[in-house]
Amino acid sequence: MTTATNDAHTIRHDARTIRPAALRRALRRALLLDAAASGAMGALLLVAAGPLESRLGLPASLLYWVGALLIPFAGLLIWIASLAPPPHGVVRAIVGGNALWVVASVLLLASGSVAPTRLGVLFVLAQAAAVALFAYLEHDGQRRAARAGGHD
Repeated sequence: MTTATNDAHTIRHDARTIRPAALRRALRRALLLDAAASGAMGALLLVAAGPLESRLGLPASLLYWVGALLIPFAGLLIWIASLAPPPHGVVRAIVGGNALWVVASVLLLASGSVAPTRLGVLFVLAQAAAVALFAYLEHDGQRRAARAGGHD
């Protein structure tokens, strides 16, 4: 059971007291984890799109441009995480974008427009699962921070 008290700036959650600042830190950590993974994946895809094409069965141009998209996205996530507190609407947009990424990843495989190898299918599904986890962590962090009065 969760109860909130604004005057004490604490909330009661699962029989323990959590400060709003700790909840905002959890949201920031989720955003920064997403940024680190997005940046690392972006760098990998930019640098190794050609060699990955034959192993994954995915077009090098697709891999390259996904990498090119992920680098500025990682920068955006770092910037959003630095804001105190991260704006509610922006975090919701990031969560929504991550959810769309997961759906698009699955649709890419189901569409027949690419012919990935087994490793390629595993690669696409694994990154989609990771992005789904980031979306969950960011959504949960935002929800909990909002309950504690830690959002704009």
